[in-house]
Amino acid sequence: MKYEDIRQALARTRVLVVGDVMLDRYWFGDVERISPEAPVPVAKISRVEERAGGAANVARNIAAIGGQATLLSVVGKDEAGDALQRLLQDHGVATSLHRDPSITTTVKLRVVARQQQLIRLDFEYSPSHEILTAKLDDFRGALAAHDVVILSDYGKGGLTHVRAMIEAARAAGKPVLVDPKGDDYSRYAGATLLTPNRAELRQVTGRWADDAELASKAQALRTSLQLDALLVTRSEEGMSLFEAAGVTNVPTLAQEVFDVSGAGDTVIATLAAMLAAGQTLPEAMRWSNRAAGIVVGKLGTAVATAEELFEA
Repeated sequence: MKYEDIRQALARTRVLVVGDVMLDRYWFGDVERISPEAPVPVAKISRVEERAGGAANVARNIAAIGGQATLLSVVGKDEAGDALQRLLQDHGVATSLHRDPSITTTVKLRVVARQQQLIRLDFEYSPSHEILTAKLDDFRGALAAHDVVILSDYGKGGLTHVRAMIEAARAAGKPVLVDPKGDDYSRYAGATLLTPNRAELRQVTGRWADDAELASKAQALRTSLQLDALLVTRSEEGMSLFEAAGVTNVPTLAQEVFDVSGAGDTVIATLAAMLAAGQTLPEAMRWSNRAAGIVVGKLGTAVATAEELFEA
């Protein structure tokens, strides 16, 4: 398929993104002295930026390469939730954000000086059972209007009903891609594909001595969870796609690694959009690898644009 044909197909794709969202705040400044109060640097802040993080970053990655994304999640009834809503609208993402007055929106605040992160402060709370049940009902209602589903798990409680979501999506004939979290993948059983990174996979399978042992462990996990495929991102070693037919490896395309935060969001977003656009899994993986190589060269939670992706 020619690049222009892929871009036209992407414009017709509809991807439903569900999961934990957060507001990434960046305070940029400079450090010229140490505090007299304690042996810590004093950062004089000169600029503030806000970016959509977590599942919201997945959705904006889809929109950035020309796909249509709908985000279903839970935020607090607060200023940070309002900021996320505005950011997503600006990025062209359709939103269904349930506002839970009992929590505050998850915020990750990073202080950056001279391109180095000094500290990160996290503010996070789990949503209520009632809000999550309402979100599950909305999820079931949205399936028919979408081609592919992404479940982006950041371990913040937004995917409490992940088993039911996978079952509903598969019953509706929709591929389900999951970015997993934690050391128990049993709750993701029956999904189409999981996208753990190397460290996350080790939490579940234990260490491996070589590629042959990795393949054995990955295929055993794929079979036990009844997955169509398992995509393992391996940092400088590229990516490995494990399917029943075997394994497909691609080398990393990153020229310079500046910041890896959010790279996993880019991988699963590009993978889902390309699958919805008619690409095969191995083809979609290669596009994801290309997109990841672009975003790791940027600061913070970033995206690869369509222009960057197709010119790379």
